[in-house]
Amino acid sequence: MAQSSTFPEVVELNIGGQVYVTRFETLTAVPKSLLWATFTQNTPANLPKDSKGRFFFDRDGFLFRYILDYLRDSELFLPEFFKERKRLQREADFFQLPELSRRLAAVSKDSSSAEDSGEPEEAELTSPVTSSSSSERALRSPGGNSGYITIGYRGTYTIGRDIQADAKFRRVARITVCGKISLAKEVFGETLNESRDPDRPPDKYTARYYLKYNFLEQAFDRLAEAGFHMVACSSTGTCSYGSNDPSEDKLWTSYTEYVFSR
Repeated sequence: MAQSSTFPEVVELNIGGQVYVTRFETLTAVPKSLLWATFTQNTPANLPKDSKGRFFFDRDGFLFRYILDYLRDSELFLPEFFKERKRLQREADFFQLPELSRRLAAVSKDSSSAEDSGEPEEAELTSPVTSSSSSERALRSPGGNSGYITIGYRGTYTIGRDIQADAKFRRVARITVCGKISLAKEVFGETLNESRDPDRPPDKYTARYYLKYNFLEQAFDRLAEAGFHMVACSSTGTCSYGSNDPSEDKLWTSYTEYVFSR
């Protein structure tokens, strides 16, 4: 690691728009990997950077957290309903982590067999860097990826003064997503609009994301597929008149939130 003195001990990365902060020794933990070669065979001046001076890699920013977990913790637990194994294996291949790629391929085969037999799966991937004792492994659990996601939407509808006609609903303008960044990205992936709260680290929380579609059922389906269950909901509404004309319809505005847990 002849070039280690030219890099700071703590390194900031921009991976496909997601910001990560980690130690130099973590990035160089696996010899002959792409990250090892990048940060031991180069100087900072030779590497691409973003506008804030972070080292830039044009890769999947969400999946990179699992690459770091593998390097940092010497083992990796994937969420119970993780559906991105093939894409993560592709990232492992790009970063030249053959052992991680091999274990991901093995887990994919095991999970297929488990699905055929109806048995639940547990994904534990051990790094070749160091080994962990059984007691240390017992402290790590897929439950670490548990949490809450709140879905909110604001809608409007009108009801006639005589309340005899059917209500006239307007479509939902926007579906908001509140919760931990990593959970939101795991569930909604590329359908998540992050423009109102960009560059947030995966371990932080947000209340400013929203979805690129306007169908609540579609959001509920994705949450159910990821193992989330609705635990609470609430709604408020206000009524106003468009004018003083008694023949005008009542205009209702409502805001509803659904809380999901895993």
